[in-house]
Amino acid sequence: MRESIIMKIHYGTALGAVALVAVHILMRLSQNFSDSLSYKNVLVNYHLLPYALMLEVILVLLSVHGFNGLRVILLELKQGRSYERAINYGSIAAMAVLIAYGSRTILMAGMGVS
Repeated sequence: MRESIIMKIHYGTALGAVALVAVHILMRLSQNFSDSLSYKNVLVNYHLLPYALMLEVILVLLSVHGFNGLRVILLELKQGRSYERAINYGSIAAMAVLIAYGSRTILMAGMGVS
């Protein structure tokens, strides 16, 4: 994939993440902040399908944005075909692992498994 397209994805994930994290914070501020962080209230949020889906989208957006940023930084440190390939595949693998683990957590909390 061309680097210009990857950077457009990077900018798009940043904008999407800022918007959804703002919604997430506003939802926390809609009630007493300390109450919103209690264990019971946090679990109730995972049972609300729209909220759980929003958390999943935030997870994906932040993972893609973060690992792409790390990839860009690492590619600026050193050049070379095998190094670039290793960084690209390593970033994709780490991002996939993080998304899988986060999705597992969201699903388990939503299903009531603790």
